[in-house]
Amino acid sequence: MPSSIPNLPLILAFAAILLTAAVVHCGSPASLLTLERAFPVNQRVELEVLRARDQARHGRLLRGVVGGVVDFTVYGTSDPYLVGLYFTKVKLGSPPREFNVQIDTGSDILWVTCDSCNDCPRTSGLGIELSFFDASSSSTAALVSCSHPICTSLVQTTAAECSPQSNQCSYSFHYGDGSGTTGYYVSDLLYFDTVLGDSLIANSSASIVFGCSTYQSGDLTKVDKAIDGIFGFGQQDLSVVSQLSSLGMTPKVFSHCLKGEGDGGGKLVLGEILEPNIIYSPLVPSQSHYNLNLQSISVNGQLLSIDPAVFATSNNQGTIVDSGTTLTYLVETAYDPFVSAITATVSSSTTPVLSKGNQCYLVSTSIDEIFPPVSLNFAGSASMVLKPGEYLMHLGFSDGDAMWCIGFQKVAEPGITILGDLVLKDKIFVYDLAHQRIGWANYDCSLSVNVSVTSGKDEFINAGQLSTSSSSQNMLFEPIPRSIKALLIHILVFSGFLFFVT
Repeated sequence: MPSSIPNLPLILAFAAILLTAAVVHCGSPASLLTLERAFPVNQRVELEVLRARDQARHGRLLRGVVGGVVDFTVYGTSDPYLVGLYFTKVKLGSPPREFNVQIDTGSDILWVTCDSCNDCPRTSGLGIELSFFDASSSSTAALVSCSHPICTSLVQTTAAECSPQSNQCSYSFHYGDGSGTTGYYVSDLLYFDTVLGDSLIANSSASIVFGCSTYQSGDLTKVDKAIDGIFGFGQQDLSVVSQLSSLGMTPKVFSHCLKGEGDGGGKLVLGEILEPNIIYSPLVPSQSHYNLNLQSISVNGQLLSIDPAVFATSNNQGTIVDSGTTLTYLVETAYDPFVSAITATVSSSTTPVLSKGNQCYLVSTSIDEIFPPVSLNFAGSASMVLKPGEYLMHLGFSDGDAMWCIGFQKVAEPGITILGDLVLKDKIFVYDLAHQRIGWANYDCSLSVNVSVTSGKDEFINAGQLSTSSSSQNMLFEPIPRSIKALLIHILVFSGFLFFVT
């Protein structure tokens, strides 16, 4: 052991004070406490048993800690011929019940299907068992009245409607694909695991307001892709992101990485994924959706002749990021020169054909060897470079050749350009609401990611293990013997001064 340890006397003195405070309280004399071993000294205990015991203890110690990262498992794919959507699981009510909900950055509220919904799907072609929410069976559920702050702030909009007869806050939503849902608001517990470090997971819950759907229309009624509800990740007050961040339980930032190949899946966290190659573009202010300022499009490095005004944000046009949309939609003035540029580039090495009105190409080799990169250029000198598989769709084979078609869909003007899962997949996307910006970087979403514990800080979680990018904290503890270090960490964790282990 080194002869001199910086700050060790101060640390030991602080530990002694804390230990004394644990025994002497309210001015009363110290009491003699009898300590008993959890395991007999002569009994062999497996490492797994000790680890499980420590994890249970950590859960108790950390239950009151806020500011961690909430991690959701992602299912589904962007392939419209398989699933065509990404979804995750949430637990609601007491006792908690699990629901599969679509991840949707294009809407705000979380809603699930009510058990009283008569015409809603009862089975799903996605291979999942559908669940239905019953407020009467949850001991913590409460109907949201017309006087509730959330309801009064949104009254007389489609997001909140109030009936004087029932004094019940209800809603009615219509989505871009023509589907819709109506229902009423409920307040109940949302359960989630807050990740604070390696093996440090706090079992958390929070009372949130969400929707209980009593009627659905359009694609929401189709059995082949039926789901329990929609998880809106918009930036308005009703979104779960806004509700949890206002409670101080999560940072005001969330991230996703949607895997495009194979079985899909990916990562979704209420927190900031850290990646050195992420570039950011500012959000267009005062918009209900995640609007970006798309300025131009390049094909194979050549800027297309498109008037930037067609992308400008107004009431009926602009460019939004929407994970609830499978494909990508481009306004007509931009779509036509885009398709023409792709066709001109590959016409000598493919056979261009039309299939059901879509521009397609018969290809005998890898599309990465033939098709050019495409760049969507946004404000802030932020370019999103698309590989061929991020603007093309594989639609089968013809005479032994693979048929690839333009995955972008034409939108009549004026219209909204929508960046859906086709271009969002295989990238890290960070929605930094605190700084009003969106960032992205190409990434293999099957790999682990670094996630910031607190927005704006340098602590991060790496594959479930929390460490820090600053070396000062490691230097503080490095010379200290393990026995003292372990004691100090347990004291500091118990006292609320430290909530992670390096």
